[in-house]
Amino acid sequence: MNDILPPSLRRILKETPDLAGAHLVGGCVRDWLLGIPPKDFDVEVYGLPWDRLVRTLGRWGRVDQVGKSFGVIKLTVGPGETYDFSLPRRDSKVAAGHRGFTVEVVPDLRPEDASARRDFTINSLMWHPGRSALLDFHGGEQDLRNRILRHTSAAFDEDPLRVLRGMQFAGRFGMTGAQETLALCRGISGRHDELAVERIRVEWFKWAGESSVPSAGLLWLRDSGWCRHYPELDVLKGVPQDPEWHPEGDVWIHTLACLDALARMEKWNSCGAEIRVLLAMAVLCHDFGKPSCTRIEERQGRNRIVSPGHETVGVPLTERFLNRIGASEELRIKVGRLVANHLAHLQENSPRSIRRLANRLTPATLEELDLLILADASGRPPAPALAPSGLLRLRSLAEQLQVTARAPRPLLLGRHLIERGLPPGPEFSRILAAAFEAQLDGEFEDLAGALRWLDRTNSP
Repeated sequence: MNDILPPSLRRILKETPDLAGAHLVGGCVRDWLLGIPPKDFDVEVYGLPWDRLVRTLGRWGRVDQVGKSFGVIKLTVGPGETYDFSLPRRDSKVAAGHRGFTVEVVPDLRPEDASARRDFTINSLMWHPGRSALLDFHGGEQDLRNRILRHTSAAFDEDPLRVLRGMQFAGRFGMTGAQETLALCRGISGRHDELAVERIRVEWFKWAGESSVPSAGLLWLRDSGWCRHYPELDVLKGVPQDPEWHPEGDVWIHTLACLDALARMEKWNSCGAEIRVLLAMAVLCHDFGKPSCTRIEERQGRNRIVSPGHETVGVPLTERFLNRIGASEELRIKVGRLVANHLAHLQENSPRSIRRLANRLTPATLEELDLLILADASGRPPAPALAPSGLLRLRSLAEQLQVTARAPRPLLLGRHLIERGLPPGPEFSRILAAAFEAQLDGEFEDLAGALRWLDRTNSP
């Protein structure tokens, strides 16, 4: 692991005798063993009092004692080069909630005792750079190899947020929960309401934006008994679908398959974190309306399982779910509009309908809708993951009309009305609204055409 350390950190650890008891801890060790380039390097220093650690690090750069009560120091050695150094500590639960802990900084605590406060064994791993040695006191390396999430100690249940952390770890690394850990999670399921919505949001967004196998996170949620706290999701289990169109099974199984299909898409993986979260949430929520809409109807002489209108019914359910996990208003609007229009490819589309669809989706885009529809179509194993013909036509028309990345913008503006001698006033809004409707209908495609439309429709 020493080979992948940033040069500045490697030099600090190598050339500072007082840091002989320094260990790399937490996610950086886990990610290194998984072959994932670590984003952050956290250093825990043993056998050194706080004041001496501050003086020692001060020789290398700017020291910020931002987490003194938690034994944490931030060392900045250059632009974009900030490292967290900490002293070992004990955490003791004294009250409900995430602030109900007392923290005792204990410089002489043994590494095996300090590592026991970590949530999962895969996060309790340590690396000693001086000896180039991996320290594994709780079987984390084997659990990582076997893709098992196991709690490190009985203190796991002191913070119920660890259940949601398990969800995002399971999704990010494709892991399953140890049976004893899932049983522990079920035992603290009633403490979900202790969690601040801000903390809930962090874990859901990590699941949505960083998962390689999103279904593993939702299966963890189900098996831990915590799915019941998200009823819009929980109720999908057992909702039937027509086997001809959905050979994979019920709506829950379909949703999991769609999410995994999305995570395999190169385009999704190349998006920024914000767009990945948006699309994962849209796929998660796209069939929330099916439980209340699903019924059996006769279609073409056969009884079929259908869910008419589920895309519309699902919008307020999506809003409710996203609000519960602390999503922003902007994200709730975008996801809701994608959910409402995820069957747009089943219509007979034309340039007019595509322009109107792009406008209806705003602030979401046809590009984002394309990926949602493709994930939906790909979540029907063993059926092949192919883009539906309606999506191909939608995609082609959107590219021709140049509305893939954004909706049409009004060509006719207020200043054009003034230039035509029209006096500013309430009538402006009516004229501009009518002009935009005509533009969406394809009555004109440029400013010259818009001005001709204006002259024609407003002539005495």
